Amino acid sequence: MFGKRLRSFAGTVLAAALAFGGAASAAPPAKPRFDYILDYPSIHHPVIARRGMVVSQNAVASRVGADILARGGNAVDAAVATGLALSVTLPQAGNLGGGGFALIYVARERRTVALDYYPQAPGGTTADLLRGADGKLDPDKRYSHLGVGVPGTVLGLSEMHRRYGRLPWRTVAQPAVDLAARGIRVTDELVYGLDLQREGLSLDAPTRRSLFKSDGSGYRPGETLRQPDLAWSLGQVRDRGAEAFYGGELGRRVVAGVQAGGGVMTMADLKAYRVRWSDPVGCDYRGVQIAYAPPPSAGVLLCELMNILERFPIAEYGQNSTEALHVTAEAMKLVFADRARFMGGYPQYAPPVAGLTSKAYAAERAKAIDPQKAMPAQAMPGDPLLFESRDTTHFTVADADGNVVTNTYTLGSSYGAHVMAPGTGFFLNDAMANFNWSSDEPANQPAPGKRVVTTITPVIAFRDGRPWLASGSPGGTRIISAMAQLLMNVVDHKLNVAEATARPRIFQAASDTPVEFEPGFPPDMLRLMEARGHKTRGSLTMGSTQSILMEAGVFYGGSDSRRPDALAVGVD
Repeated sequence: MFGKRLRSFAGTVLAAALAFGGAASAAPPAKPRFDYILDYPSIHHPVIARRGMVVSQNAVASRVGADILARGGNAVDAAVATGLALSVTLPQAGNLGGGGFALIYVARERRTVALDYYPQAPGGTTADLLRGADGKLDPDKRYSHLGVGVPGTVLGLSEMHRRYGRLPWRTVAQPAVDLAARGIRVTDELVYGLDLQREGLSLDAPTRRSLFKSDGSGYRPGETLRQPDLAWSLGQVRDRGAEAFYGGELGRRVVAGVQAGGGVMTMADLKAYRVRWSDPVGCDYRGVQIAYAPPPSAGVLLCELMNILERFPIAEYGQNSTEALHVTAEAMKLVFADRARFMGGYPQYAPPVAGLTSKAYAAERAKAIDPQKAMPAQAMPGDPLLFESRDTTHFTVADADGNVVTNTYTLGSSYGAHVMAPGTGFFLNDAMANFNWSSDEPANQPAPGKRVVTTITPVIAFRDGRPWLASGSPGGTRIISAMAQLLMNVVDHKLNVAEATARPRIFQAASDTPVEFEPGFPPDMLRLMEARGHKTRGSLTMGSTQSILMEAGVFYGGSDSRRPDALAVGVD
C-alpha cells in the first residue's frame, strides 16, 4: 500500500486520478476517456530523484552538495561540502566553530556507524566558570568567550571524509571557499536572523566586520555579502585539513581570540580533541528497524519515546487526533522525566542505555498513561535543560550507491557565543552553557574534557535491511518530539515524506508546563486537550526536519518549510 501510494508521485498519476474518481474497471474502456480532472492524493509533494538527494536548511548549500554528487562524489563527499557551505550561508547554525553528530550508512560494508564530534569542556573548566552571583548560569558569561567549548566540526567532517569519502578533500572544500570569497546573495531569512540579534552581535568587533556593513548597518535582501576572513579560514581548512584548526595558524587565531576575551581554551585543548566513532543505538518501531545516535545525543530517549508510543494504536487514533495528541504528550512527559534523571555528559557519565531502550521498560512506563486524562504534573520531576537553543541545523544526503549521511550540527545558541576570533570570520559555540550550572546533581555537571548532554538525534530507518528513511532536526528539546511525530506520520499514518514533514507538531516537557501547539492546529483542538486535563498554549514552529525517503530506487526529499530557505535538491 505504502509503496504503491508513493510510486504515484513518480509517474503513475493516472491510476491515482482514476482511483479518486471511482473504482477502476477490470476491463479496459472501449475508448480513451478525457472527461476527468487530473488530481493528486496529497497536498504536499516530495522532490523526486533517482541518482541522489541532498536536503538541508539552506538552498545554496543543498545545491553545493548535489553538485558534488553530480560530479561523481558519494554521500560523504556531498555531506562534507554541504556542511562547509552552511558555515557560509547559515551563520546562526552552520559552523566551523561548533560540533555535532552524524550517522553514516556505508553501503559497501552494509553497516551504520555513528560519529560524535560534539564540543567538549576545555581543560581549564571549573564549577563556577559560567555561574553567576545567584548560583545559576550567567547569560553574560554564556554569550562570551567563557562559553566556548572545544569545537569538533572541522575534525568531524575531516574524519568522515578520510574514512569514507571518494573525491579529493580540496574538491569538496573548494565550493565553500568560493562562496565566502565571491559572496552570497543575502536572503530575507538571513536578514531576519541578523536583524533580530543585531544589538548583541554588534558588541563583538570581528562579527561587525564580517556580517555588517562598515557603518554598522545590516545588509538588505538581494545584496551580496562577502566574507573574506571566513574565506581565509576555509582556505586553511581546504589546504591543510583538520591540522589547520587543531595545530595550525587557524587554531592559533581561535585560541588567541578566546583567551583575549577571557576564555580558558588553549592550544593543548585543540590538540587533544578527538572524535568518537561508535555503533548506533538500534531499536525498532512496529517492525521498522531504526538506528539512533548514541549518548550523549538523545537517540536513546527518542527510542524510548517510540517504544512507549508503540503500546498504543496510533494509526487507529488518526493523525493529529485528540487521542493521538493526548497519548503523545503523556509519553513525552515520561521521557523528559527520564532525561532529567538519567542523561549526563560523556564520558564521565553513562546513562543506562539497555534499560531505557528496552521494550519491557517502555511497557512499564506506558502503564502510567491514562488514554482519557492527563497525569498529574506534580508527579513529574522538572527538567533543568528546557531552554536549550532551537537553532541547530540538519542535513541529509543519499547517493545512488546506497550510502546515506544524516548529520546534525550546532553552535549551541543562535550564533553560538555571539563572538568570533579576530581574522577567522566564524562564530564560536556556547556549548558550555548546556552543562547544569545551578545544581549539584553530578550527571551533567561541568568538568574538564566532558561533553554535554544534547537533544540532537539524527536517525536512519531501515526496511529489508536497506536505508528507507533518513532524517534529523534542529530545535533544542523540541528535536525529540519533532522526530517522533515525523516517524509516526510516515510509519503509522503512511504519509509521504513531504506531507509528514508539513503536518503541525506539539511539544510537551516533563515539568509543569503546557502542551505547546504549532500554528496550524484549530483552536478547538486546544480546548479538547484541556478537557482531558492538559494545560495548553500556542507556540512558534518546532524543528526543521530535513528528510529523504528511499524506495524502489527512487529518492523522495522532504525539506521543512518551517525554515524558509530550506530545499531538497535531487540528482538525475
